[in-house]
Formats: sequence, C-alpha cells, structure tokens
Amino acid sequence: MRIALTSALLLAGLSAAAADTAKDPSGTWLTEDGRAKIRIDRCGAGQAQVCGKVVWLKVPTTESGAPRTDVKNPDPKKRSRPVLGLQLIDSLKPDDSKFSGEIYNIEEGKIYQVSIERESSSELNVSGCVLKVLCGSQTWTKVPDVNQQAAISAPEAPAAKPAPKAAAKPVPAH
Repeated sequence: MRIALTSALLLAGLSAAAADTAKDPSGTWLTEDGRAKIRIDRCGAGQAQVCGKVVWLKVPTTESGAPRTDVKNPDPKKRSRPVLGLQLIDSLKPDDSKFSGEIYNIEEGKIYQVSIERESSSELNVSGCVLKVLCGSQTWTKVPDVNQQAAISAPEAPAAKPAPKAAAKPVPAH
C-alpha cells in the first residue's frame, strides 16, 4: 500500500511538471512578421515568471550602418539604447495556461497589456490590448536556440576562389 501511494504521488508530480513544461513559453521565437527573434526565459523569484529580449533582427542596422536603437522611446535618455538585447517582456506572471503582464512595443515606444500562451510545441500566441478595448494577436514560431548574436554580424564576403595552380613544368629527362 505504501509503495502504491508513493508511486501515485510521484506520478502526480511528474504529470504536473509535464503540464508546466507544456505551457512554458521558454525558447526563441520568430515574430509573425519575421523581423525579430525574441528569447523568452524564466525569471523572477523561483523562476515563476517569464521575461523576453530581442536576440536577432532581420535588419539590425540603420541605412547608415549604425545599430538600430530605441528611437521612439518616450524617455529621451533611452533612445540611444540598442534594440538587440533590449528586454521587451518583463516579469509576466502565470495566469492559468498563459502568462500575463506588459510588453514594450519598440516600433511605437509604448507599453501594452499582453498575454502569451503556447498553442503547440512550435507556436506561441501573443495577445495584446490597449485600454482593454483595442486588442490584437499574432502567432510567433519557435526557432532553434543558437548563438543569435552571431546572426547579426555583418555578412561575410564570399570566399575567395583559390588561385589556379600553375601548370607543372615538365622535368627534363636525364
């Protein structure tokens, strides 16, 4: 009886952990428009919340070649901070099967109420509202966790073709 009870408690704990993992939005996500990748990780006390930052941009630099910055931020002191590495999602709290809180929209320099929820192992639903009346959502797609910073470096020049080998001169026979 004791073994059966211990096994049942162990299995219940494993089921809860599996359910928590199923809703966990941790990972790297490509935004619906394909212009950015956001890395979401657990954060806060006991790793109960989630945070997210920009780890890749399709166009990481301005026309002049300078790194993109937070130019639309309402705080002039923050307008020069780079977009790469910028935290957009800060301490979203668990709320049933989703996480809720605030997200910063770099393109507008505004903060919105947001909830994020795993739709599947490869899709994340991101829903946001302004004044709880104007709402919208998009689906982000999971992408491999790789060294995202490497993806923003300047494109490499095509490899130089090796110089053609000079034809070997025949060695005179002696």
